[in-house]
Amino acid sequence: MRGAVLGSICTLALAGLGLFWWQGRAQVEQAAPPPVAQTSAPALPAIPESDPGSMVGPAPPEASELSKEQRRFFRYDRNRDWRISRTEMLSTRSDAFRKLDKDGNNLLDFEEWAVATVTKFEGADTDKDNQLTPGEFAVTAPKPVRKRACAC
Repeated sequence: MRGAVLGSICTLALAGLGLFWWQGRAQVEQAAPPPVAQTSAPALPAIPESDPGSMVGPAPPEASELSKEQRRFFRYDRNRDWRISRTEMLSTRSDAFRKLDKDGNNLLDFEEWAVATVTKFEGADTDKDNQLTPGEFAVTAPKPVRKRACAC
């Protein structure tokens, strides 16, 4: 015990001594001469000019305004061919799967979900070519939810 206390005191004393010695060496001398001032500023290199003359760059691309229905259509139309195939329609229906489970017990199997989605797809596909055109796809839009004016 006595050795541990003595060792701790010696360690603290040496650390304090080293700290004072280190700070003393880092200070600038009091009588140091000021730095030599230059009598004239060095000449700066000339700034190059970049005058494009009459050249005109390309116009920035313009974003086309899509309607709400077009944005919804393109969320399904992954390959942008203006047709929604059965595969494209079924690949994005995971949220609908969760909505079909009304009791929340997670026991809705995939076949039941696929039947509901295929039925919706076939109901919207009026020409029965297994692809939805933008007009056919508009039929599948969800019904707007009416919000109450007051929650009192």
